[in-house]
Amino acid sequence: MAENQKQNYLTHPKGIMSWLLTLDHKRIGLMYLFGGIIFFFLGGVLALGMRLELAAPGNDFVSNDTYNNMYTLHGAIMIFLFIIPAIPGALGNILLPLMLGAKDVAFPRLNLASFYIYTIGALFVMYTIISGGVDTGWTFYTPYSTTSTSNVIPMTMGIFVIGFSSILTGLNFIATIHKMRIPGLTWYKLPLFVWALYGTSLVQITATPVIAITMVLLILERLLGIGIFDPALGGDPVLYQHFFWFYSHPAVYIMILPAFGIISEIIPVHSRKKVWGYKFIAFSTLSIAFIGFLVWGHHMFTSGQSVFSQIVFSFITYFVGIPTGVKIFSWMLTMYKGQVSFTPPMLYALSFLFLFTIGGLTGIFLGAVALDIHLHDTYFVVAHFHYVMQGGTIIAFLGGLHHWWPKSMGTMYNQTVASICCLGVFLGFNGTFFPQFLLGLRGMPRRYATYDQQFAELHNYSSFWSGILGLSIFISIMNLLWSLRKNNKLDPGTNPWGGMTLEWTHTTSPPHPHNFEEEPVLEHGPYDYDKVIVEPTFKK
Repeated sequence: MAENQKQNYLTHPKGIMSWLLTLDHKRIGLMYLFGGIIFFFLGGVLALGMRLELAAPGNDFVSNDTYNNMYTLHGAIMIFLFIIPAIPGALGNILLPLMLGAKDVAFPRLNLASFYIYTIGALFVMYTIISGGVDTGWTFYTPYSTTSTSNVIPMTMGIFVIGFSSILTGLNFIATIHKMRIPGLTWYKLPLFVWALYGTSLVQITATPVIAITMVLLILERLLGIGIFDPALGGDPVLYQHFFWFYSHPAVYIMILPAFGIISEIIPVHSRKKVWGYKFIAFSTLSIAFIGFLVWGHHMFTSGQSVFSQIVFSFITYFVGIPTGVKIFSWMLTMYKGQVSFTPPMLYALSFLFLFTIGGLTGIFLGAVALDIHLHDTYFVVAHFHYVMQGGTIIAFLGGLHHWWPKSMGTMYNQTVASICCLGVFLGFNGTFFPQFLLGLRGMPRRYATYDQQFAELHNYSSFWSGILGLSIFISIMNLLWSLRKNNKLDPGTNPWGGMTLEWTHTTSPPHPHNFEEEPVLEHGPYDYDKVIVEPTFKK
């Protein structure tokens, strides 16, 4: 029995081939995690390069063409190779079966295939980078993308391939949630992170085929000149925008819904309090997933669509804020009168509440047609997008990483360093992107490598704080990796935060190769802190 307890998925079985051919969802999740971190680093370096160029007017660092390549690659890498797969592919793969009491996902071989499909798509993107890059912008708007001499085809082919990974992961997760739950784990006893993965998976399998088809049509237009999007060939470039945003706005929720799920796990655990409004949070997740398909037109208010369409899209854009607001108020009420511990995961969750709220509220500005006419394609949009994506998804990802790191790796990082890094991320992020709201209001267009002197002070301020942001994220990741040294192992029974979901209460840290030595028995709900006390077992 003692020898059996020493086994964990990190060390059993051994050998490089046991990792490359593994069917263990936890190992596959770790491969997604470290692959995603590599692309996060690459996308971050490109972002810092752009901010260095924008620190002062004029071409001081790179040429205009190089700048165009940098912002295209930054956007494409961050969105398609990191943000979209990061939480479902990494944390979702590691945690979903553990939270359900299952030994694995429903289709383990399909899970491994999904990772290798993601890897093949990433290789197309890497080929694009080393062969000269692509300069169309990450949205690949036509007609420029159909006529550009840069490497549009390998980049769009990479996105096409990665889409299959997303679809297969979504199918696998839905089947797992429906069929692999232990007895007694009903829908209303599921952890909220599972609900979030369920909503995300529904969007993945219904929206992703649209971007895949769009990329294929774009490739065919470039190769065969068949005239779908290029007006010179009788095509319609606005049709491309409809196709692209019909996927890409739901893709925003592929990115943010898992982040909501992470925050829904962190707050009750670190507040030692039953989650307020469980059903409200669960059903608001499905509501957001549904409404997200109906608002793509608010990206196209300046494209010449009818006034009636603008009114409809504007109204639905306001409407999507209701289920999002339900979540925020539920999280705040969960903390109310709770025993809030300011641990690194909780600090990231609090940062998320502040930053994502700003991102959501500024989205209302862009949903108002009259305001959007002025703000469209300015730095206001850049700031809003980053407050939602980085202030939302990436901050939640870092919070979830710090929350489940002891469980998945069996080690504890330096919490003081992690807390300082969180503060640096929070200050660096606001210092980087809040000035960009002001730049946008003053009319500074996005994607420009040069600008007038009147914008210089705000750009300089933004560039300085971007360095603080990048350094803080880098140190936080290094702090996690440094914890993996051999003399830093936790006791297998450690439950550092006192979590009540199955991954904390019924398996070791790190988990057993088969997750559980015997099938777990559900003893309480995932957040029943008013009925059961599970004390944290980690002491500094």
